[in-house]
Amino acid sequence: MTWLVTGGAGYIGSHVVRALREAELPALVLDDLSTGFENFVPAGVPFVRGSILDGELLVRVMQQHHVSGVIHVAGFKYAGVSVTRPLHTYEQNVTGTATLLAAMESCAVDRIVFSSSAAVYGTPDSELVTEETPRVPQSPYGESKLIGEWLLADQAVARGLRHTSLRYFNVVGSASLELYDASPHNLFPLVFAALLDGRIPRINGDDYPTPDGTAVRDYIHVADLAASHVAAARRLDAGEPVEPAYNLGSGAGSSVGDIMRAVQDATGIRFTPDIGQRRPGDPARIVAAGELAARDLNWTMRHTLREMVESQWIATRRASQPSERD
Repeated sequence: MTWLVTGGAGYIGSHVVRALREAELPALVLDDLSTGFENFVPAGVPFVRGSILDGELLVRVMQQHHVSGVIHVAGFKYAGVSVTRPLHTYEQNVTGTATLLAAMESCAVDRIVFSSSAAVYGTPDSELVTEETPRVPQSPYGESKLIGEWLLADQAVARGLRHTSLRYFNVVGSASLELYDASPHNLFPLVFAALLDGRIPRINGDDYPTPDGTAVRDYIHVADLAASHVAAARRLDAGEPVEPAYNLGSGAGSSVGDIMRAVQDATGIRFTPDIGQRRPGDPARIVAAGELAARDLNWTMRHTLREMVESQWIATRRASQPSERD
């Protein structure tokens, strides 16, 4: 009974793999290493380098390793970039997910936890989104994640697939010194890279209709996110009911301005951020309620914003040493 983690050599996926091991659930990683690192995979966890677009490989891996369920984290995750690369985004996130589901059907693997996104909501009218908030994505990335959810729902009707989708927005922090967010597009890595280079951090837009003019988001610690992925896998293993989708949200959110102040407090480096243009496809505010996930998936915000910043700053500084990076 092994859980296949697609994208398990990436920042989020590697934390999920560690959470599975802590829960004593066997894990297997498949990753094409386009954004991940093989040394993020813990020793003793089988690793296969490959793409979710390779259906024959997926079938072979599932059969050889007796896969019973999939935690699907692999994908192209950049909302802003997806506006200029829509076909690539759909290939990775829609075609890739369809190929994965076809392989699962072929191998009689009937359970999946899907790493979705709060980007499926677009810019909601309500201050706090719930799972029933209309899904009106504003970027190809958000659209691709919503289509992924539809694919799971349709396979459930057609083939009895047991599934749930976890919707979240900004994942930050680190639970292990050797794991860090290497994304060239995410806020925390960009800010920390600037500080380590002696540059002034740049933020995208200060003219949003929010209290301080900067975008408001949910920021959640990656370890809390990973724990809920494992809780969802356990429920599917046990045959317990799950909702089609869960928000993993703080219920409050923080602005990019709040993040800049927390970064200064955590690092001791004082700066006034440069202001750039808004990124295409970025909504002004998206904050999600997490009551359903708290009920079913042991979801809770166990880390303060300061702790999120500090843990990621420590991991990023460690990774900046050449000997620490693969």
